[in-house]
Amino acid sequence: MTISDVSPNIDRAQWLDGAQFADAFCIRINETGINARGAAMRMFGHSPRWVEALVALRNLLVAPFGLKRSGAGDRGRLGMIGIFPVISETPERLVVGFDDIHLDFRVVIDVGAAGSCRQVTATTLVKMHNRLGRFYLAAIMPFHRLVVKAMLRQVVTG
Repeated sequence: MTISDVSPNIDRAQWLDGAQFADAFCIRINETGINARGAAMRMFGHSPRWVEALVALRNLLVAPFGLKRSGAGDRGRLGMIGIFPVISETPERLVVGFDDIHLDFRVVIDVGAAGSCRQVTATTLVKMHNRLGRFYLAAIMPFHRLVVKAMLRQVVTG
């Protein structure tokens, strides 16, 4: 089960116009029937305990700044997956995320054919609004890669 860094291959303007940050990771799985919602449910439906602890710590630290608590109160018209409002959905692509005073973000989950396997790609887009957004992104970056990779592993382990 190898997770690879890949170049983001999406139209940033469509999903988060003006995004200053983008990265993407992918994993191949031997499950031909999985779609984007299924992959997103496995990724975001439950989190490893250490990720839950990081989110709880994040929520405590950002409360004095008036930042949203992990999607709270931002229920998407397409519902929620885990803590994320669903913004858009097709069988091949599901987009979650929300907008806040410091930054906006989207996570785009793409599922496509890769030979006899399926490839699941998670692309993160971030648009920072101010110094707080830039500081916030810099502060979470050491954890971001670890969290995304852990969440992608859950697509395989279900």
